Amino acid sequence: MAKFGEGDKRWIVAERPDGTNVHNWHWAETNCLEWSRTFFKNNFSNVAVGGGDGDATITIKKVEKLDGEAYVNVRKGKVIPGYEISVRLAWEGEARDANGKVLQRVDGAVEIPYISDENAGEDPEIKVTVKENGEIGNKLKEVMSKKGRVVVLEKVRVWVESMAKGGPVKDELEAKKVAVPHNKNNTSSSNGDNNDLKKEEVNKSEGKKGFKLISLTEKFNCRARDLFEILMDENRWRGFTQSNARISKEVGGEFSIFDGSVTGKNLELEEGMLIVQRWRFGSWPDGIESMVRIMFEEPEDGVTVVKLTHSDVPEEDR
Repeated sequence: MAKFGEGDKRWIVAERPDGTNVHNWHWAETNCLEWSRTFFKNNFSNVAVGGGDGDATITIKKVEKLDGEAYVNVRKGKVIPGYEISVRLAWEGEARDANGKVLQRVDGAVEIPYISDENAGEDPEIKVTVKENGEIGNKLKEVMSKKGRVVVLEKVRVWVESMAKGGPVKDELEAKKVAVPHNKNNTSSSNGDNNDLKKEEVNKSEGKKGFKLISLTEKFNCRARDLFEILMDENRWRGFTQSNARISKEVGGEFSIFDGSVTGKNLELEEGMLIVQRWRFGSWPDGIESMVRIMFEEPEDGVTVVKLTHSDVPEEDR
């Protein structure tokens, strides 16, 4: 195996003069903050919430503020969203008598202090306030807290799902899937560019008889600790693979990934440096387990080389 920066030029990732990201080899980050502001503005503009017993009406008027950060990282069609935002909405309520006459109008706010990718599977906290704290104002606030909360959470979930699919680059990703269909019959490419420059070695002579060893080395333009966190954080894993995951961050803890197709246990963990796990695929015969060792090296800031070895893989497993 060649050392970092040496060896076959096909495997060396270099910046192109024209800036083209060939085969989406590099992570491409897109700022989604303005897109998110537009999304919330469009979804929270004069939204009728409903009322209570026909004598109250509630309307979410507008987005007053959206701060924080939101972005998506895309590589080879895989999407990893990242966001930490806070949102403030303005709402208006009206109380009417039996004849439909307006008794009082009140204004209030809805605060969503923290929407984060770390809590993508959980509903965020919502705080409802009203400027007039009289009997009518408190009644309208109660209606907003109950019925308005449902409306707000529904639209926040839509935004979270949209971010997981790529946010503003979703359409571009979908277009690429249509434009470049997978060709099962095309198993080779010209100039030796095998499978988008993936470097994989399968050594059948090492390890136990009937099993094989898989070695893989990849270079990423990011920090080692970020890659480590992605692999050990179940929420980020879900976003990256679009599949269910349950991952313990403790040595001896268990994990289940790819919708339960792979299960295992953490054997060694060194943040930003090493992951050693026992893996078992659901399709394997009983008693068969493999070993995965992932080493992270950061030869320079923002550049990480990942070296993976997967041993004791059944020979017949393709």
